[in-house]
Amino acid sequence: MAEGPDLIQEREVETAEGTYALRLSSEDLSFLYPGMHRYTLRLTLGDAVIGTFRTNTYEYSPTVPLNAADAARKKMDEWETALVTSRERFLPLLTRPAPLAAPIHTTDVVVIQGSPRPDGNCSIYASWVVDEGRRIGRSVQVIYIDDLAIRPCIGCYRCYNTGLCTFRDDMAGIIGAVRAASLLVICSPVYTGTVPGGLKTVLDRFQALHAGQNLFGGRPLPPALLCAVCGRSGMENFACLREVIRSCLGNLGIRGAGEIYADGMDRTGGIGEVEGLEERVRTAVRDFFARKGGSGPPLQRKTNH
Repeated sequence: MAEGPDLIQEREVETAEGTYALRLSSEDLSFLYPGMHRYTLRLTLGDAVIGTFRTNTYEYSPTVPLNAADAARKKMDEWETALVTSRERFLPLLTRPAPLAAPIHTTDVVVIQGSPRPDGNCSIYASWVVDEGRRIGRSVQVIYIDDLAIRPCIGCYRCYNTGLCTFRDDMAGIIGAVRAASLLVICSPVYTGTVPGGLKTVLDRFQALHAGQNLFGGRPLPPALLCAVCGRSGMENFACLREVIRSCLGNLGIRGAGEIYADGMDRTGGIGEVEGLEERVRTAVRDFFARKGGSGPPLQRKTNH
């Protein structure tokens, strides 16, 4: 969590409605990224907050002839001028409602189906989780990410201003569902040695979840069960997939609820033919809830960018 902000500058603008106050403050977010600072400009009238602008040092790439501190001060100048010269046009712009986010469907178990194939081995993994979860009285949903509109992360770091991604798309619903769940299950095939592109997009966009949790807090995120499958034989084929997923989950502080791998499917014909695999998946789900939310050790923590 961020410490309290340091006040940099304060100005007052006298108007017929009263005295508006402009306050510019900064926060040291180095606990998230080296040298990261967030600047917050807040416009108030009495106790009412009329508008807020935030920016942080990681938003500005080396080729941009501007920095966060100067951008915040420039915005303060602009707002002060607008209050004096065009208040009637300016104030409604600050109070426009935010765009509606994607609806959030909350369940005890959230399954992220990372394969673009709706009827492949990952769908079988997901069906076992759904069936076992419902059998023990838990609500379950499967998120088919390939059916959703999710833009790739662009590394703008604006989520560290508000805890929300700058893109308003279906990812907001995924984040909300994960926050509310007791167990997260990720089903993934190996594509060219790693996770499919759609799943990588979701993992990258979890950066906004990282920002929200670290800046504003919230309930602990649910432990994660990984169910992976690949065509070639040998556990080494899961090395990159495992590292990518562990890196993301570790960055979020998500603890492990188990990892289940099925290799050699090119010669087997499907995970349904692997003796004992279905029971391993069902047992992992059943035992997790029998432990009343207990989980394994935390995964390795790394940052995504």
